[in-house]
Parts: sequence; structure tokens; C-alpha cells
Amino acid sequence: MSKGTIKKVAGPLVVAEGMRDANMFDVVRVSKHRLIGEIIEIHGDAASIQVYEETAGLGPGEPVESTGAPLSVELGPGLIGNIFDGIQRPLVDIMEASGTNLKRGVEILALSRDKVWHFVPVVQIGDEVEAGDIIGTVAETDIVVHKIMIPYGIKGIVKSIREGDYAVTDTVAIIEKTDGSSQNITMMQKWPVRVSRPYKQKLSPDKPLVTGQRVIDTLFPIAKGGVAAIPGPFGSGKTVVQHQLAKWAEADIVVYIGCGERGNEMTDVLNEFPELKDPKTGKSLMERTVLIANTSDMPVAAREASIYVGITIAEYFRDMGYSVALMADSTSRWAEALREMSGRLEEMPGEEGYPAYLASRLAQFYERAGRVIGLGKDGREGTLSVIGAVSPPGGDISEPVSQATLRIVKVFWGLDSNLAYRRHFPAINWLTSYSLYDLNKWFNSNVNEKWSENKTRIMGLLNDEAALDEIVKLVGMDALSASDRLKLEAARSIREDYLHQDAFHEIDTYTDLRKQYLMMELVLSYYDLALEYLNKGVSIDKLVKLPVRESIGRFKYVDKDRIDTVFEETIKELNKELDNLLVKEEA
Repeated sequence: MSKGTIKKVAGPLVVAEGMRDANMFDVVRVSKHRLIGEIIEIHGDAASIQVYEETAGLGPGEPVESTGAPLSVELGPGLIGNIFDGIQRPLVDIMEASGTNLKRGVEILALSRDKVWHFVPVVQIGDEVEAGDIIGTVAETDIVVHKIMIPYGIKGIVKSIREGDYAVTDTVAIIEKTDGSSQNITMMQKWPVRVSRPYKQKLSPDKPLVTGQRVIDTLFPIAKGGVAAIPGPFGSGKTVVQHQLAKWAEADIVVYIGCGERGNEMTDVLNEFPELKDPKTGKSLMERTVLIANTSDMPVAAREASIYVGITIAEYFRDMGYSVALMADSTSRWAEALREMSGRLEEMPGEEGYPAYLASRLAQFYERAGRVIGLGKDGREGTLSVIGAVSPPGGDISEPVSQATLRIVKVFWGLDSNLAYRRHFPAINWLTSYSLYDLNKWFNSNVNEKWSENKTRIMGLLNDEAALDEIVKLVGMDALSASDRLKLEAARSIREDYLHQDAFHEIDTYTDLRKQYLMMELVLSYYDLALEYLNKGVSIDKLVKLPVRESIGRFKYVDKDRIDTVFEETIKELNKELDNLLVKEEA
């Protein structure tokens, strides 16, 4: 264990001398306050340390002690429903120990050593096990069964295992390894956050992560194990979209990282999630959620660690065979922390002052997502989907963080301040967003064979509307033909009745795929039938003002138990009103 003394303090950067025996990325304790830091650069016997706590008042000559281990997270029962800071300290336990203000140098273990969990074995004495094999389970919450796995690098025969109540550090099994030595297995493992957890094989992501948000599922779907970015200016609804995805996405576990965003937004999450009911189980959403809060008023260096802590926890649950969704809000604040540390280290700045390695660090983070077959003999399949918000200054996505992110992710949900000002939420711009995952085959076989055809037609109408809008701005609506005016009306119906979704409405907040398909069918049926009757001589003004359009617009608020009945009634009503119009025209 290397010991040294402080030579220089520059904000969150501390330079210590006498650290020749220390290693890169070792965790160190700085000063008599024992602040947590991590070595990020070594020159001779001088180590540059990024300190994850406030460094005010530190001075040269104070002691620095290396722990000899990299920054690691504790993985085991007790993660779900917990709220951690950027370096996995449990905030609720810290508040109980030191009050509402976060004190420096607080040393509280991530997982409680006092709480006992009921361990149920799933293997027997004499069974052969290897890294990744499940040896037992713990009912962590009513929703999540925590699977206790053999840690990486261990293989052998089960010598002892029994059911009972244990703390996370108690031995639940003993494995006799191939070299004859014995290894005690506890319910907790440690894993260095900067190293991705191993797996057997990475698979192609070919199933959608259903979110219940119509603009996402229909037009720009993300695959399970996929990566997506949500860039957008302030006030365009990034955080609300991420909250919606955390609440409704078809994931077994949600890891939400509040990385450098405003504290009051994170407070909303902390207050809201325990109250929300999981749509699949009816239990509290916190029973399948891990929250990591490192807001803008917390130490800047810990932002850099927080996303690694979050994704390591997410990988751990992926290895159990779960579908995990990770929300990072936002990677721009993480990149700003990188820029600040890079400036303190006096590195050569890249574009806009960001370090030259910004793109590679972002890639390392996003590449840890995926659909994989984990370690272990049973070939469990787990997925980790990563959705990162980007907050470009002034909404300019040509800046380095947005551009580096776009080169990595395959789904881009571009938020538009103009849509937000028009109160169109989610404010995802359908003309600039895209998804490179080809999931049409899945939707056609699992929802309806016309899904991809309807999606293509909807995108075609929205693109035609954008082109026709330019003509209307130049020469006015009267210059358009009747069929073009009908096209504009159909596109308006798509925007207002289909893409617009109310996150705070009890029914409209989530739309299942069956209802999404019926909503598409209604809007397109109106367009097709109206076009047919237009060609039969019915005037465009009457087609636009059909009373049934109110029913089409309100279909989004219909309870899912009644959607098939109401759909058929609305189609009948549409045909009846069009027939009546034709009779009047002929008369």
C-alpha cells in the first residue's frame, strides 16, 4: 500500500508525491478527511488524483494513502430500490448517519452488512459449477429474484451449500476448485467499474424494446440491447422522455443515472418512482429500479465515475438473464467533467476544449450495451439497452459530444424546441430522427402483417406535408389541389391524433402495440376513404369537417379493453358519414 503527501491542489485534481508504488486507477484516501479519489495519471513518483469530494481546505503536505485496488462496485442483494451517489455510496444511509447535508469523507458501505436475505440453493453438493452459473436465489423484492452467480475465474465442485438467512458477506457455499483449494462464495461480488463484465457471445439485436411511446415504437424503434441518444435543447422534454422510458419500457430492471442534471429534476424522480405502479405487476416501480444521483451541485469528478458505476450494475443484472434499460441523463454533463479534469491536467485540448479522447470514452461506454449470452452452462440470454440524453449548448447538435454520440448510436431521437413551444410532446422531430435497427419483420409477425406498410405510409405523408408546407408559405393554401389539401389534413391527424402523447394522462401515457396499430389504421382509413370519395365528387371542405374526426382524435383515450369495439364503431361511423355526404352531393 503506497503512501505519499499532497504536493498541489487544483479544484478536484490533487497531485501527490511519493506514490511510486501506486498503480493507475487505484482508489486513494486523501488527507486526514480520507476523501475518496482515483489515480488518473502517474509521472515518476507523482500521481495525479481526481477526488470525488469537495477539496476546499486541503493543502500541501497532507497524507495520501493508496488502497491498492481499482474503483469497484459491490454487487449483490440490496441494489434494487436503493439510491446511490456517483461512487456507489447509499444516500439514504448517509442521511441517517450524518444528516441532510453530505459530509466529506463519509465511509459507508454500498450494501448493508446487517440486513439478512433468505438464500435458496438451486444446485446440490457434488455439482460441477463454473463462472456465471447460478447457485441460488434471493427474493430481493416482490418483482425481482436476485440470482447468486459464481464469480468470474472460479470453477470446481460444490463442497457445501445450504438454505438459510445470510448477510451479503456470509459464506453461502464452498467450492472445491480444480487445483484442490477451497473457495468461499458469498452473495456479494466486487467488480472494477472501468472493466466491462465478460460474456460468452454477443448476439444481433432483433427484438424491439417496447416503450409504449407511439412516436418511438412506430417510427424510430430501439432494439433490446440497442443504444439510443436523445439530444435536444433546454426545455424540449429530454428528462420527461427519459422518465417515460424508465417507467414504461419493457425492461425487467431499470438503472437511472442522474449525471450532472439539476437536483430538483432528480428529486422529481425520487418522489415519483415510489408512487408509480409497474404496469406489469401493479407493484411500486422502485421495486425494479436502481437510482444513481450525482446532480449538478455534487462533486464534478464523481460525474465521470457515475456512468461507469451505473453500467457495471446494469451489466450484473444482464448477466442474470434480465432485460435491463439504462438511462444516462445526461452524457453532456459527464463530458464537461472530462473536460474540466483534462484542463486541470494541462492536456492538449481538442475541439471546443474537450479532451482528444472524448469520442473513444463515449464509445467505451455505449459499447457495453448489447444482447448477449452470459457466462454459465445454461446459456442465459440477457440484454442491456442504453439510452443517453445529450444537452448540446443552444440545441446545436454540431458540437463535439452530440457528433461523437451520433457516430456510435443507431437510434437518434432529435428533440425540437419548435415542437416543444407548440406544446407537441414528445417533441421528437420525425424529419430529423432515425432508427437503424430493422425490426419490421418482428412487428409484422408479432403485431400485424400491415405494420411496416402503415409505418412507411405515415412517414411518407409526414414528408409530403413538409414539402407542401413550403409551397403553402410561398403561394398560400388556395394554390394546392384538393388531393394535396387532403394529404395535409391526414398529416395533421397523424401529428395531433397519433404522434402527440400526454405523459400525464392516465390512459394516453402508455399505448400497447395492438392499440398503436389500430390508431394507425384509423388515420389511414380516413385518408384512403376520403380520397376515394373526393374522386367521386365530394368537396374537400366537407371531407375535412367530418364529425367522425373527433372520434378518431379521441381514440387515444379509449381504455385498452374497449379498443376493438370502439375501432369497429368508428370505421362504421366513418363509412356512414361519407355515404351520407355522397348522397347529398348527388342530390
